[in-house]
Amino acid sequence: MTALEILKQHEIKKTPARMAMINVLLDNKYPMSEMDIKERMAYLYDRVTFYRNVQTLASAGIIHKIVADNTTVCYALNICDHAHNHTAEYAHFFCEACHAVICMNQIKIPPYKLPNGYKFVDCDIIIKGTCEKCNL
Repeated sequence: MTALEILKQHEIKKTPARMAMINVLLDNKYPMSEMDIKERMAYLYDRVTFYRNVQTLASAGIIHKIVADNTTVCYALNICDHAHNHTAEYAHFFCEACHAVICMNQIKIPPYKLPNGYKFVDCDIIIKGTCEKCNL
């Protein structure tokens, strides 16, 4: 799926910055930090526009934000099936050696039964350790 198709499917206005941001995330198989996205967006990057687009794309279910630790925040595209159901309900791995963040799609977050009166909004599971590259 292309950036344009993603924006059309979610009925989000096409802008050069949104197209560039989605294309950067499409081209990379791992979640990316703002700095990594900024480098690849080049002249299309503007900090205020970046955060506005993060908000818009996250609200539409196109991307999700991963807060791995106090200094590492990354962004990744959501998996969107043909029924237009968005999922980011899986664990993420944070390598404490190289600071890579990796989506662990195979480790699903189980549904949690909350006590009466509580409403589920979101759940983030961050597994910390060292990645396979750093373990060599």
